[in-house]
Formats: sequence, C-alpha cells, structure tokens
Amino acid sequence: MSTDGSETVTREPATQVQERSMNGRSGWAGLGLSLAVVLVLGPGGIAGGVLLVTAFTGPGLAGGVVLIVISGLLVLGGLVTLFGLTAVAPGQARVVSLFGRYTGTIRTTGLRWVNPFSRRRKISTRIRNHETATVKVNDADGNPIEIAAVVVWQVRDTARAVYEVDSFVEFVGTQAETAVRHIATSYPYDNHGDAVLSLRDNAAEITGRLSEEITARVAPAGVGIIESRITRLAYAPEIAHAMLRRQQAGAVVAARQRIVEGAVGMVELALARLEAQDVVTLDDERKATMISNLLVVLCSEQSTQPVVNTGSLYH
Repeated sequence: MSTDGSETVTREPATQVQERSMNGRSGWAGLGLSLAVVLVLGPGGIAGGVLLVTAFTGPGLAGGVVLIVISGLLVLGGLVTLFGLTAVAPGQARVVSLFGRYTGTIRTTGLRWVNPFSRRRKISTRIRNHETATVKVNDADGNPIEIAAVVVWQVRDTARAVYEVDSFVEFVGTQAETAVRHIATSYPYDNHGDAVLSLRDNAAEITGRLSEEITARVAPAGVGIIESRITRLAYAPEIAHAMLRRQQAGAVVAARQRIVEGAVGMVELALARLEAQDVVTLDDERKATMISNLLVVLCSEQSTQPVVNTGSLYH
C-alpha cells in the first residue's frame, strides 16, 4: 500500500509464477498399455506362466531367472504407470509439479496421464460466493454502522492460487473483509442533502468501487472478482433510534417545504386570476390579509373552519 496525494493505491507484488497450460496425454492409452503389461506378463498371465515354467523346468536356469526378472520389472513399470492416471472433472483443474518444480496446469477434462512421480493438486475453478461477517465500523462522519457484503469470485490463475499464498480461500475472505471496512470508513452513511457519495444513496457507485478494491487486493492469489454487493447496511443499535428521528425530521422538513412552495404558487395564481379578470380590486392590506388566510388554509395540517365576517375589513 502506498499513498499518492489523498488516495491510497494498492500495488500488486511481483509475480513469481504464472499458470501455463499442460494437457498431458490421453489416460485411456496409458491405462490400456498398463493393464496389458500387468495381465500378460504377471504371474496369472499367459506369458508370465510360460516364463515361470521355463525358468524352473528348462535347461537354462540362469536364462529363465533373467527372463523372470525382466518380466517382473515390466509388471512393476506397468503398475507404476497406473499412478500417472489423473481424472479431471468439469470445473476443476490439476496443478502439476515434479520434484518441487511447477510444470503446468491441466484443465482438459477426462482421463489424462502425466508423470507418475509428479504431484497433482486439485483446484476448483467453479464460481464461488463469500459472505463477509457483519462488522461494526465508523463511517466517514464518525457514526458507528454495521455493514456486510457478498463477493462472487473465481480462480483465474491456478498456479498463483497454489504458490503465491498459503490458502487462497482464506486470503479472499480476509481481503474482502478488509476492503469492506475500508469502503465503509471512506464514505458517510447518508449525504444529508450534500452532493457527496454516501453508502445509502449511491449503492451502485459504492459497490463498483468495492469490487475494484477487492479485485486489486486478491489479484496476487490469481483470483478474479465477478461481482460484489452490500447485503447489510444499518446504523449501529446504540445510535439507530437517534438517527431515525433525524431522518424523520428531515423528511418532515422536506414535506413542509414542498407544501409551502405549492401554497405560494396557488396564492400567486389566485391573485393573478383575480386581477386578470377584474373580479375585485384589492389594496395592499387586503392582499396581505387574503394571502395570510390562503396560506393558513393551504399549509394547515388540520381542517380549517370558515368564519363569516358580517362587517368589513376595517370595522
């Protein structure tokens, strides 16, 4: 992690190993050859029985023993060859190494054959989900919030997943939770009417940046992020009630503001229509009284009761 100005940039460490393809040979040919050698040259096979009889009944005992040794070695080689068979199912791969040296990755499905002395590690290349635990952090305004997210990921480079980190599954989980904490502390829960990104009001932008940060963090393990979503976002219980009252107060103020704006427009329209149609001529004092009465009627939360004035405005 290095700081450039006010932004934190995640730098990927130098790559030590990268995946390279290794198809191997068809396992069916190796299986057939191994079984043929074992069944034919083995003690129960035709050739093996003939060699045993020749070795103990023939005139050349030494030559028979040599033939038995050769056939035994061939049978042993056939048995060892069987250990080179590797079945690769869809959605899986085999990372092959020989005496500690990475030789390649088999992604071709079916029965394959590789060097019997090589080590083959099974790696799932299926799409996986990881849901982070609900963590309590402080947002950019210092308010405690609870947040959790789900990350959809997949192994892209099997060699890096095996050799670059100890456990790529635990690595993804740790880095996902770290990214969620960092995103939660970088933005406020609510923008309170300001033109800034917030966790609650800008979910699409926030999840996009969350995916970018997790992608950068898990890249050394050869993992690709398909999608990430925030599954839980709420104020911590100790301030939830106070924040709810604040949100309700803001909603009430916004509603009253809309009501007043609408009432003022209706009063302006009423005065303009009266003047345009020359219904009545009002001086400034009568206009003020009319505006006051209309605003009370239009902005009041309760029903108003009409009052009949039997006199005039001045008596």
